[in-house]
Amino acid sequence: MIKTVLLTALGVGGATVVGSLFGFIVKKPSQKFNDITLSFAAGVMLCAATLGLIVPSLEMSISSKKIITILVTVAGIFIGAISLNLIDKLVPHLHKMTGVDTEAHPHKTEQLNKVLLFVIAIAIHNLPEGIAAGVSFGSENTAHALVIAGGIALQNIPEGMVIIAPMVSSGISKKRTFLIALSTGLIEVVGTLIGFFAASISAFILPFALAFAGGTMLYVISDEMIPETHSHGNERASTYALLVGFAVMLCFDFLLG
Repeated sequence: MIKTVLLTALGVGGATVVGSLFGFIVKKPSQKFNDITLSFAAGVMLCAATLGLIVPSLEMSISSKKIITILVTVAGIFIGAISLNLIDKLVPHLHKMTGVDTEAHPHKTEQLNKVLLFVIAIAIHNLPEGIAAGVSFGSENTAHALVIAGGIALQNIPEGMVIIAPMVSSGISKKRTFLIALSTGLIEVVGTLIGFFAASISAFILPFALAFAGGTMLYVISDEMIPETHSHGNERASTYALLVGFAVMLCFDFLLG
């Protein structure tokens, strides 16, 4: 199991690096392409959060009382969301920072600061996503865990693409840009390992940990991904892309479950 978790952690974190490599190749993909890709990933994550994390949280409760079971799961969802909300108060929103325009910011120092804040925001958001991937292995359903990790990795690819152009255009060398992108992926690797070992410590905390991870994913989907994909005139295409992503993950979950 440890080997599988480690390989999965590397895969989840490596997806950001893969996305960054695409970012070097496709220097400026169309906004519609970005919105559709991110919406598809949001649909995948939405299904993974509900069926792979929140539902198992209810099913794995060790309490015989339904009221305690539901309270633990609901508390985990909200505490997970609130935790990311507090993080968002410390760093800028991703959907507010993806539109870094070099022409609109003539002063390189100011522009660089904005870009670095954007990268820090992505790095911080990667930690709970990695934890969500790691916690899912605590349920001992490897197939579900791999599906969840796959959904998170899929979302990391366009995220990795997004961070390249602002850094290169702000004057950061390509080598340093790649190293920064790599570091954001490594944070997700660390998060995955933290989530796995935390969930493995005790069966008592596993239902809460699963719900917490599900809450963080729901928060990212609602607060970051959907607003970003619905702010450029591509709402209809983005909505259907989300539904397709949800359906694809649903099929994988059913066939592998």
